[in-house]
Amino acid sequence: MTLDIDPAIPRLEELPPIRQWSLSVIRRPVAWVMRMLWNVQVHGAHHVPAKGGVILAANHIGILDGPLLVAISRRLCFALAKDDLFTGVSGAVFTHAGQISVNRRTTDKRAISRALQVLRTGKVLAVFPEGVRGAGEVTYARGGAAYLALVTGAPVVPVAILGTREAGQSTSQTPHRRAPIHVVYGAPISLPQLGWPRRRAVVADYTEQLRSQLAEHVRAAQSLTGLPLPGPPKPKPIRA
Repeated sequence: MTLDIDPAIPRLEELPPIRQWSLSVIRRPVAWVMRMLWNVQVHGAHHVPAKGGVILAANHIGILDGPLLVAISRRLCFALAKDDLFTGVSGAVFTHAGQISVNRRTTDKRAISRALQVLRTGKVLAVFPEGVRGAGEVTYARGGAAYLALVTGAPVVPVAILGTREAGQSTSQTPHRRAPIHVVYGAPISLPQLGWPRRRAVVADYTEQLRSQLAEHVRAAQSLTGLPLPGPPKPKPIRA
């Protein structure tokens, strides 16, 4: 029998249920606060399928990107976020806000299992293929989005985020009050559902296809909205 996931990855039934009650309660107030603080405009939301698992693949420029996608989504949406954020009180907040902790320094099998659980239970998962906050041009992409699409067959909706960081700001800063923020959804991209084993070269090829299409979508979003990318982030100060 052909296995559909890596046998080394924990099985879905071994994971606790997805925490979604708290997310469904707080996401609307969070969206309201964000719209009060900034001029948030959404384009092309109809591109997100109304049901079934969906992967939102977005560029990544600022700290607001994950919470913003989760909050404004018409459907219940979870997002992968770096594990550094999941400490203390902020960690509890991120967990209740639908964020999934992922260790970017290694293959995080628990994060993969949790992401698969989200998609297989018919929910939306936000992924940032660039892996880190940067210029947002998507000149590089990690393989997570392509891998999850190949495992589940879930469509990938490209998302361009513009305005969550201004030129000259660091990636931990937020734009000034009432600054424009645009979230632009594109037409879904379908990848074939492949059984185990999935060759690294195959995942790499589909990753490059997604990267190229997401980069093109970001450029189209800039033309649509008239809002440019902020450029490279301001370097963090070096501690003595």
